[in-house]
Amino acid sequence: MATLIIIIFILGYVCIALEHPLKIDKAASALVTGMLCWTIYVFSLDGGHDIIHIIEHGLDGSGGLYHHMFDIANILFFLLGAMTIVELIDAHEGFAVITDRIKTKNSSKLLWIICVLTFFFSAALDNLTTTIVMVSLLRKLIQDVKTRWIFVGMVVISANAGGAWSPIGDVTTTMLWIKGQLPNVPKIITDLFIPSLVTMIVPLTILSLTLKGEISRPMKQENLDHYTNPTSLGERTFVFFLGLAGLIFVPVFKTYTHLPPFMGMMLSLGILWTITEIMHKGKSKTQKHPLSVIGVLQKIDTASVLFFLGILLAVGALQEFGHLRTAAEGLDTFFDGNIFSINIIIGLLSSIVDNVPLVAAAQGMYDIAPTGDFAANGRFWQFLAFCAGTGGSSLIIGSAAGVAAMGLEKIDFVWYLKKISWLAVIGYLSGALVFYLMFV
Repeated sequence: MATLIIIIFILGYVCIALEHPLKIDKAASALVTGMLCWTIYVFSLDGGHDIIHIIEHGLDGSGGLYHHMFDIANILFFLLGAMTIVELIDAHEGFAVITDRIKTKNSSKLLWIICVLTFFFSAALDNLTTTIVMVSLLRKLIQDVKTRWIFVGMVVISANAGGAWSPIGDVTTTMLWIKGQLPNVPKIITDLFIPSLVTMIVPLTILSLTLKGEISRPMKQENLDHYTNPTSLGERTFVFFLGLAGLIFVPVFKTYTHLPPFMGMMLSLGILWTITEIMHKGKSKTQKHPLSVIGVLQKIDTASVLFFLGILLAVGALQEFGHLRTAAEGLDTFFDGNIFSINIIIGLLSSIVDNVPLVAAAQGMYDIAPTGDFAANGRFWQFLAFCAGTGGSSLIIGSAAGVAAMGLEKIDFVWYLKKISWLAVIGYLSGALVFYLMFV
């Protein structure tokens, strides 16, 4: 059974990668994979086990399916809230506040602007939210789909790089911060900022040298015949800044309340929902509906949410079987405890399976030592945060940012593998080398 679940996971992964040739939506493949993995897990239990208890608590009592579903629900509700806020801003044409100020049409210059904005936004928000926002911006700036995909690919790299050096920018760095491996926030920032920056700068430089000419922008709606602007300039500006403030509020809410991030996101959505309802209460139903949360919910890509559900359930089953911990222990043995080699491989593995269980496995393997590399704020934990946060960019389904981008823009897995993956790997290894040179 243990082998069978690996085979099912690999087959599901292949179906996701070959979505377009097979003409089967990746969400369907992910759901089938996730459900089959857990079904196999249940059938692998012998008659001496209380199946209901194991489903609820796991074999070792650390958490079964219910535990994994709680973690997954955190991500899914967070994603739904962020996507809804962004769509609401877009419905009010709030992104014009930024896009109208970006005048350049030069491909290379625009790429630098977008990537630098993404890098720092990701540190202040998180890589998932930032990716959703930046993809929405790019839709307003670039008309050609394939050109926009290139920019979106760099947004994924930049968002993951920007999130790695901030305790709230990436879920794995947050895990290490909260559980005490990286308690010193200023040290996280100062030690990881330069390697993370290099991870973005190297592929950005390579790609910008190959981009030539100017991008073509989509025609503004106000330039279309018979177009009536649904909102005033004041309404657009207000909703944009209120929505942005709501997104920024989420990490602050989590820091002070210690409640899951999705609750802060839902609170922000609820406030924005209430205020926009009051703002438009005097308008007709026809005018009001597209500007309401009820209206924008119809635009949410539900398939992407279901894809998240399926793939995270599949990874959770691998974790429950102990495959991820076995892999982590195997790496430790193979590399004889070399922290740099172990973490580099963990980073690359995070592009295949979710980085959260990989980091959790590493946290379970190693105790916080009084001194040395494994001490609080030690080199092992710092490098783990960097590698787990940035290595996932190597494949588009290797990070929450990548999956979100894939869903929003319908980016082909194989296209990303050919066009972006090699840039992401070069950037990742460059950043890792800088970290090594800084602290060896």
